[in-house]
Amino acid sequence: MSSNTSYGFVGENVTISWLYAINLEDANWVITSSFMIFTMQTGFGMLESGCVSIKNEVNIMMKNVVDIVLGGLTYWMFGYAFSFGRSELNNGFIAMGDFFIDPLLEDPLKGSIYTAFLFQLSFATTATTIVSGAMAERCNFKAYCVFSFLNTIIYCIPAGWVWGQHGFLKQLGAVDIAGSGVVHLIGGSAAFASAVMLGPRLGRYDNGITPMPLGNPVNAVMGLFVLWWGWLAFNSGSTYGLSDRKWEYAARAAVMTMISSFGGGTTSIVYTMIRLNGKINTIDIINGILGSLVSITAGCFLYQGWEAVLVGTVGAILVCCSMPLFDMIGVDDPVGASSVHGVGGIWGILAVGIFAENPVPLKTTYGRKGLLKGGGWHLFGAQCLTALCLLSWGVLSTFILLGIINHFVTIRMDVHTELMGADIIEHSIKHGNIGVSRAISAFRSILDTSEIDQLKTVGTNPEHHNHVNTVKNLIQKKRYRLSKVLTDITENRNMGINISKKLFSKKKIANVARNHCIPRTVQHNPSSQLSWHQ
Repeated sequence: MSSNTSYGFVGENVTISWLYAINLEDANWVITSSFMIFTMQTGFGMLESGCVSIKNEVNIMMKNVVDIVLGGLTYWMFGYAFSFGRSELNNGFIAMGDFFIDPLLEDPLKGSIYTAFLFQLSFATTATTIVSGAMAERCNFKAYCVFSFLNTIIYCIPAGWVWGQHGFLKQLGAVDIAGSGVVHLIGGSAAFASAVMLGPRLGRYDNGITPMPLGNPVNAVMGLFVLWWGWLAFNSGSTYGLSDRKWEYAARAAVMTMISSFGGGTTSIVYTMIRLNGKINTIDIINGILGSLVSITAGCFLYQGWEAVLVGTVGAILVCCSMPLFDMIGVDDPVGASSVHGVGGIWGILAVGIFAENPVPLKTTYGRKGLLKGGGWHLFGAQCLTALCLLSWGVLSTFILLGIINHFVTIRMDVHTELMGADIIEHSIKHGNIGVSRAISAFRSILDTSEIDQLKTVGTNPEHHNHVNTVKNLIQKKRYRLSKVLTDITENRNMGINISKKLFSKKKIANVARNHCIPRTVQHNPSSQLSWHQ
């Protein structure tokens, strides 16, 4: 994230962090960007639910809800404090002030504090949501709730290293404008660790590493579009305002973000066509574009156009090629989060050290440039150290956190839950025609399925089915015409309509029968006419 200045002043001899050195115009931009970034939760939810089997799509959406609610709660409680808290106890590793952030009305910085918190909250919930896709279809929902509640620790501490005034990486000159490392690499490395700990889905590699079919490809693509939209605010909003010349770099960030995605999208199209002999694989295109967006995020307004294309192109190649590699080592990541956010995040951080310009008058790079711009090795070295620290922290802290949680709540689903689907076991939502009934039947002799058997199939109106069967029997047995059927079901049988006589008069029934003829048979002879039962 960037600001025009590193410090600002309010009153006499009161020094404040760049985080609060904003004016009304800046605050308007930051708050608006926060709202847009929040829509990325919808994008992640649609993408992840589209990548998993239908019998788990509600479960993955609910995990995205939990990420906001529980992850947001802990970020307010202590997450923001660990990243940006103001205290004499701050050190290079962690901040220790502003817990349960809630400034007094008399605080001259209250507007800036609220603005900063909202913006940082939108980033924090995004980082947590990345992990849910990698754990899809075999993570116990209750265990995930605990993980989501505590995952704030995994994100907020390294966020302070790079963005907090106290952070040791910030002091060394690390640059990560919108979070290729802080958000995406942390999320991607945590996704990798969680996928390793949970193990692959049942039967995932029984027939090799061929990708599993998407549950709803349309939802997955729609999720991509929503994420694409949110990414513009993600990157251009990270100029942290529009005042002075920051608006120029906000515009540049948006344009470079789009140009990078053009390069990544084109590359992924070529890649999938070569790999599949002219056919297009949906997830290759989606993750190639997302990989380019992750890659451009760290230096979104530090590049020229051709550099943005190159950064996006390389990011897409790395992501598309690394996805099967993770499968080859047995890491089952249903949405490819380890590749998109992990591998893409590493490249995004390193790219700053290679291509970055000095965005005068902003102090984003502390006056330094990348290797190819004659800036020497300092910035590149800081970026390499940043990638190493974030990757190590994300993997190790996730292993530790999930290991602790597993001692209290088993993180892996029971076998019967995984086979029947989390939607029906954990959320009492029964899908039809996707193998759920068959799985229930298989477990019926060893598992009490009485409660499950009483559930109604989602997407249907079971009472309508009953009444339609009644109508069908009437027509088959007595060969009623339409008017007689309507009279029978509304006046005699009533079908739950207590005021049927008022709603369905005999005149209205007669008109309906006259205007709607029911076809009885259709002859296969093309020259024959329809035979109508009137």
